[in-house]
Amino acid sequence: MCYSAQIRADYTKLVREFGAMMSLDEFAQLYAHDAGKQRPKTPKAMDDGFAGARTAQGQDIVAKIQQWHAEEMQALDEEIRVQGARLKQAEDALAHRPTQKARNEIRVAGNRVERAQARLGDLHRSGLLPRDSRIFPGVYAPVIVSEHGQRVIKPMRYQCRLPDKPARNDTLYPGTYNARRDSLEAYWKNAFGHHHGVVVVQSFYEHVPRHALEQRVLVPGEAAQNVVLEFRAQPPRDLLIACLWSEWEGPEGRLLSFAAITDEPPADVAAAGHDRCIVPIRRENLDAWLNPDPQDLAAQYRILDDREAVELGYAEVA
Repeated sequence: MCYSAQIRADYTKLVREFGAMMSLDEFAQLYAHDAGKQRPKTPKAMDDGFAGARTAQGQDIVAKIQQWHAEEMQALDEEIRVQGARLKQAEDALAHRPTQKARNEIRVAGNRVERAQARLGDLHRSGLLPRDSRIFPGVYAPVIVSEHGQRVIKPMRYQCRLPDKPARNDTLYPGTYNARRDSLEAYWKNAFGHHHGVVVVQSFYEHVPRHALEQRVLVPGEAAQNVVLEFRAQPPRDLLIACLWSEWEGPEGRLLSFAAITDEPPADVAAAGHDRCIVPIRRENLDAWLNPDPQDLAAQYRILDDREAVELGYAEVA
């Protein structure tokens, strides 16, 4: 299961390297301030990718993003004020009479202040850090799809909700950000062979049992412990990850979402202790993947089998 990835969100390079058009209408709809709408979960790199937009529509998207940021910064300032007062009150109580309740209050309030300050710092920061391109389930990413034979970049949520599934499935089946190859013609049958896309990633992350990473069995009485590994192509380069996507409409509104296809792992991922892996396809297969024939699913399986040969190095991350 690929629970997180570092995406490529440099729109200029995506357009130039892959000959894709930006679907500005879809981005504008994502960032629109509709009544009762919550701020969409988007990585900083995806937001900042519109900085310097020259077209009127692009500049309108920038204004929408800035409005979301202003509202969030106001809420964070208020959170810092409220939790700061809570922290001060708990510190005074602890000085007067040491209690576990006061210690817990200090810990909770201090953590909330720290998180709010960190997020506020991210919103004010102009330069990008590697973590600004990282997505998790529920977060949006730019996905390359095909419309009438033209490659198009659209924003989609990383957790796929199929058209015939209710919104509550997002909670009931939280693993639908990945589409297992062995279920492509079962659960994913309405997307496989119909709605294919790719996400351009620079690295991806997996939870791996430490004892599996160390290639040993658990000793008696030892509890299993997970570690997070970042996998990156060696030498570093972009990978085109095979995805399925969906357009869903319901009382909650319209949703574009996607899932990354996973398969048996290559030898280097298996050696690191993980039993699944996303599938990087070859660039020469991109158009054939994006324009599938639902009557020839065997051709799509051949693309997944003819995956890009890539050596994956890994490192443990905090």
